[in-house]
Amino acid sequence: MDTSRSKSGMTSMGTTASRERLLFPALDGLYTRAEPVLYAVLRFAFGAVMFTHGLPKALGISHGSMADPMAGSINLIQNVMGLPFAAQWAVLVMLLETIGAVMLAVGLWARPVAFMMAVQMVAISYALGPTWPWIDRGIEFPVLMGFLALYIAVRGSGHFAVDRKLRFSI
Repeated sequence: MDTSRSKSGMTSMGTTASRERLLFPALDGLYTRAEPVLYAVLRFAFGAVMFTHGLPKALGISHGSMADPMAGSINLIQNVMGLPFAAQWAVLVMLLETIGAVMLAVGLWARPVAFMMAVQMVAISYALGPTWPWIDRGIEFPVLMGFLALYIAVRGSGHFAVDRKLRFSI
């Protein structure tokens, strides 16, 4: 995202850029250099966490307290959300959490992948919402992951990403 400023103070994005005054102005350079690196780490970590949920579904192995995560996904989709084609939806979820997670981690088409993950987190939050299992299963996890996915969907792949190397972004 190019946000270079013109003489009028307007950025190339058409908004006026204003920076907060730092208590320690000498840290400005550090923050400026660290932000793209730390955003890439955040995007990678989010993809890695999502991958840990997709891989057990793909391999048919247990994940935490779930003996069969794919069956758990099918059950949630079919019996809690009441959607048809639960097995097919569960396969799409598994693909999003494996292939999509890797794409997100490396910064390939981060916007659409993160948007799909945000929709998934909204669906999970909606399905678990009536009971809000704060302690048992932690509703805060899909809520927080949903907001993080939404942020990545708006922000894009960032500086250290495959999209940047390809000079192509969605």
